Amino acid sequence: MAEFPAKVSTRTSSPAQGAGASVSALRPDLGFVRSSLGALMLLQLVLGLLVWALIADTPYHLYPAYGWVMFVAVFLWLVTIVFFILYLFQLHMKLHMVPWPLVLMIFNVGATVLYITAFITCSAVVDLTSLKGTRPYNQRAAASFFACLVMIAYGASAFFSFQAWRGVGSNAATSQMAGGYA
Repeated sequence: MAEFPAKVSTRTSSPAQGAGASVSALRPDLGFVRSSLGALMLLQLVLGLLVWALIADTPYHLYPAYGWVMFVAVFLWLVTIVFFILYLFQLHMKLHMVPWPLVLMIFNVGATVLYITAFITCSAVVDLTSLKGTRPYNQRAAASFFACLVMIAYGASAFFSFQAWRGVGSNAATSQMAGGYA
């Protein structure tokens, strides 16, 4: 039988040390914010916030059409925040089994279609639901304008994400090194 050594060296660690290592890995990638995808997502977030804030400040609950506009604006704003955080902290690289270019392209195409309907709905009912020159009229008209701008931003994102999905302008090595965004 082997004898137990007289000296045993031990090393202990606390859970706080292990947690610190995982938190430091979540550093934001500022290159993403400077990319076309990041800039368009920021634009979508700001303009989308304007759309739903302008509508929310009016008595929209009296008109079902504005309920649809609010649903589209708030839902897509929240989903865009999730995608922005995933890409900003490079969490999409940790979930490599998900085809992110395809997922982002499908989301952007769907968001474009939904914002087309929201823009048309919001624009069509401004005159029917408000008196010209009143505060609700001006807010709803501004929301229609910003809904059009968000629709264009999502359309541009759909175009760029389609190009990223098809691999236009890059090869596999540069796509991996760039983190999957242009």
